[in-house]
Amino acid sequence: MKSKFIVFCLALVFSIAFVEAQTYSSIPPKESPMPMKPEMTEIWEPEVEVVTPAKVLGDAPSDAIILFDGKNLDQWVSQNDNSKAAPWKIVDNDHMEVVPGSGGISTKMKFGDCQLHIEFSAPDIVESESQGRGNSGVFLQNRYELQILDSYNNRTYRNGQAASIYKDHAPLVNAMRGPLEWNSYDVIYRAPRFKEDGTLDAKATITVLHNGVLVQNNSVINGITYYIGLHDYPESHGDDVITLQDHGNKTQFRNIWLRKL
Repeated sequence: MKSKFIVFCLALVFSIAFVEAQTYSSIPPKESPMPMKPEMTEIWEPEVEVVTPAKVLGDAPSDAIILFDGKNLDQWVSQNDNSKAAPWKIVDNDHMEVVPGSGGISTKMKFGDCQLHIEFSAPDIVESESQGRGNSGVFLQNRYELQILDSYNNRTYRNGQAASIYKDHAPLVNAMRGPLEWNSYDVIYRAPRFKEDGTLDAKATITVLHNGVLVQNNSVINGITYYIGLHDYPESHGDDVITLQDHGNKTQFRNIWLRKL
């Protein structure tokens, strides 16, 4: 009886194995993927928009918004009263100069993400020291300051010198030229993002080349610029004006243009 049971078990095992083998053999082999061809990874449409670069490096490309070309301040208004004309003066049909005590000036247009080019010079006569020399600032979205200062042989706190994100990030290096020379900032700015409920989703970031030298490398802006206290994002906002600061010095500006990103 025992031998018959063993024979039965062996027969059952062989039967199951035979059925499984038949089942697996009935599954067709996987098809080999189609061989890749060069054109399978080529994207042709839509065609990339053509922009004509300037003939002189630093001048505006064909798609730029000209904010100041030396001739007039038509794109600017008084920061104190945007119904009034910008109170700074044009010099030699070439550049504008801060009129100390008149207040800052702001663009008529509002911007968010952008590429900005701006050239500036310290006052012709070198006076004072630290924050008292050639002080001004570029406020992106009217809130976040990229510092302008005569930092040529002029010691001050590192997060307040030229090309700093004021009281936030010091520049990587000091690339300032002498007081009688022109400086340039080339800025790539990404505005902060806010959720539908108004809370912060992503902080603003900024990359800055000062006279062609990288000084802010995708730096995270930690909030609105305050002279006293930590920076933060107290409320959501959209596009806003760019403001140039009157800090009591005759700082000069020329060749300001912007591309929306």
